[in-house]
Amino acid sequence: MNRIDRLFGILVLLQSRKYIMADHIAGQFGISIRTVYRDMKALGEQGIPLSFEPNKGYCIVPGYFLPPISFKSEEANALLLMEKFLGGFADQSILQHYTSALNKVKAVLKSSQKEKLDSLNEQIRLQLPHRMKNDFEYLSALQNAISAKLLIQISYKNNKEEVSKRELEPIGLIFYAFSWHLIGWCHLRNAYRDFKVNQILDIKNLGLPFKKTDHITVDDYMMYLPVNY
Repeated sequence: MNRIDRLFGILVLLQSRKYIMADHIAGQFGISIRTVYRDMKALGEQGIPLSFEPNKGYCIVPGYFLPPISFKSEEANALLLMEKFLGGFADQSILQHYTSALNKVKAVLKSSQKEKLDSLNEQIRLQLPHRMKNDFEYLSALQNAISAKLLIQISYKNNKEEVSKRELEPIGLIFYAFSWHLIGWCHLRNAYRDFKVNQILDIKNLGLPFKKTDHITVDDYMMYLPVNY
C-alpha cells in the first residue's frame, strides 16, 4: 500500500471510531508507531482537524466529515458476500439495515462495477442447517438497548413452551450453537441469564437506565457457555 492510500485509509479508520490508539493504527496498516506519528502529522498539515487525548488516542474534531470518494470492486464484493452471510446468520431487522447501507455503497459505484456486482450476486449462495431460524426482528432493537444501557422487558418462551415476562439489563449478544443468544441481568432471577433470541416473543424498551452498575463483560460470560462453538 502506497502512502497516499494509507493516509486515506487512516482517515477512514479515524472517522469510524470516537478514539483510536496509535498502536491500533500501526497494527491495522502494518507500520511502526513512528510512522503513525509521521502520518498523523501529514494529515494535520493537510487541514484535517485532529486531536489527541491521553489514554484514549487520536480523534477527528467533531463536525468534520469526509464522504467516501470511491470503493474498489474488491471492497464492494466483500460487502456483498457479507450480505449473504447476514441473510443466514442475522435477523430481518439487521438484514434490512445492512441492505440499505449496501445500496448506498452501490450508489457511488461505476456502472461497470454495478454490473459485475449484480452478476456476482447471482453466483453466490449459502446453505445452512434447517434448525437455524432467523425469522425474528429483534437484533437491531437489542443492539440499541445494549449500547444505550437501557432496561428492556421481554416475553420469553422456554424449551418447555412456558411463557414468562422478564425485565432485563441486556449486556450483550453471543452467537453460539447455531443461534443468537441475549445475555442479560434478569431482575426476576437476580442473576445473569441466557435467552435464545428466536424464542423471544416480544420486546419492549422501557427507556430506563440500568440499575446494576458493575456488570461482567461478555468475554467473561463466554467462559460459562455450555458449548465451545
